[in-house]
Amino acid sequence: MNIQRFIAPTAREALDKARAVFGDHTLILSNRPTPGGVEVMATAEDALGQLDQGSQTSPGLMAAIQAREADETRAPKQAPKAPVRMDALLQSKPVVKANPRQSVAEDTEQLAMSTLSFQDYVRERMLRRRNEEMSGEVAPQAMPTFARKNRLDAVRDNAPLPKAPSVIKHNPLRGLAVELPTEQPRKTAMAAPAAAPALLNELQSVKELIEERFNTLTWMNQTRANPLHSNLMLKLIRSGYSPALSRTIMERLPQDAGPAEAMKWLVKVLERNLRTDSADAPIWDKGGVFALVGSTGVGKTTTAAKLAALCAAKHGPNSVGLITLDTYRVGGHEQLRAYGRMLGVVAHLAHDKAALQDLLGLLAGKKMVIIDTTGVAPRDPRKDDILEVLDLPGIERLLVANAGAHGDTLDEALAAFKRVGCKQAILSKVDEAVKLAPALDALIRHQLVLRGITNGQRVPEDFARAHANELVATSMRAHTKSAFDPSTLDMDFYFTESSSGMAHGALHA
Repeated sequence: MNIQRFIAPTAREALDKARAVFGDHTLILSNRPTPGGVEVMATAEDALGQLDQGSQTSPGLMAAIQAREADETRAPKQAPKAPVRMDALLQSKPVVKANPRQSVAEDTEQLAMSTLSFQDYVRERMLRRRNEEMSGEVAPQAMPTFARKNRLDAVRDNAPLPKAPSVIKHNPLRGLAVELPTEQPRKTAMAAPAAAPALLNELQSVKELIEERFNTLTWMNQTRANPLHSNLMLKLIRSGYSPALSRTIMERLPQDAGPAEAMKWLVKVLERNLRTDSADAPIWDKGGVFALVGSTGVGKTTTAAKLAALCAAKHGPNSVGLITLDTYRVGGHEQLRAYGRMLGVVAHLAHDKAALQDLLGLLAGKKMVIIDTTGVAPRDPRKDDILEVLDLPGIERLLVANAGAHGDTLDEALAAFKRVGCKQAILSKVDEAVKLAPALDALIRHQLVLRGITNGQRVPEDFARAHANELVATSMRAHTKSAFDPSTLDMDFYFTESSSGMAHGALHA
């Protein structure tokens, strides 16, 4: 097959040179711009007939193909791939074959007679004919030409087939078959990571729901079989203990215990898990720097005066230091100064952290220094800024909690102040609490050390040390009937698992 290359300043001049050599039946194989102008590769039209007759590729065509391949691979500077023989290619991957009698006019009608498209068309037909001759058979369905391939691509883009087979694209110059995966698996792989977390969350929700239902049925069956569990559970909830703590305790109740033994065991468990300082020296004997924090109106100033009076009565007025940070409440610092004058102790006012640090240095020789702070709600956005003043070495934060508050209110207060470093607490207004169990329940679940209780306004007579046995016995005493007490029929609703319940390892049975 005679193929020649023509170079001219313009494409028209290059075509004229080709026609001068091959005549009017010139077949343009390729054209591309070069530094010297335009390069055109052409041959005679009868060369196409030789291809259709199955003639072997001429040395000139192979030289041109190799030269073109070298030019294409030189620009990206990639390592050349090892050539693959045609027989090995046919053995490793079956190729779909086309009808050799397809119309040339039908193909060229869609190609718009572009030289680059016509070049690809000639190469594809050449490889197709060669494969058919080597295999000796013709596929029943024709392989799509470039014209039909364009129409199939348009249909595939508009209506993607989820189970479409892989498309094999041939590059006749390299003799390689490159398999391109369909779009559907890639889209599925991209959507899978996004759907995985949602699916896991849904499965976890279903798991928790099933566990909750099974736990409810288990408890209902157990209470029907053993009425002792139901009676003790009802007593705990009527006393004011939370269903979470009550259920955690009842799960550890010995199975062979009678009513009297079960009640004693229940009281002992509550006493053992309520942490107090009854075994240590009183807070006014140990001394230290204590900052009383808590919500507004819980009795911080009165409690500070009681502690100061107890320390002054034991060690003298010179052993006590009083500091107030309450500059928000009208007359707040005046109240502490009035108590100080009664005790013979000077109450100092600190406006900021620097002033507090100076006063602590001034009162460093005192046995006990009490800091009265501004009352702040647990959800107040200023809480962190107000309590940041107390971030000084040596200051112990002592939470004052109202024993008569609702259980949810106490739980929120203890949780909020525990996050900012409170590990000790004082229960105030015990005399006003109808039920003491909600306060003890919150202390048990949050594991705060109870340093004392206040049960009146008298200074310092109405301050007492905390004894777990007395407090638990007080909380378990029978009270007047309340509209908030559950009935026996309501007990099934308390047997469901609570997300805010105690962990099994947090209770010492």
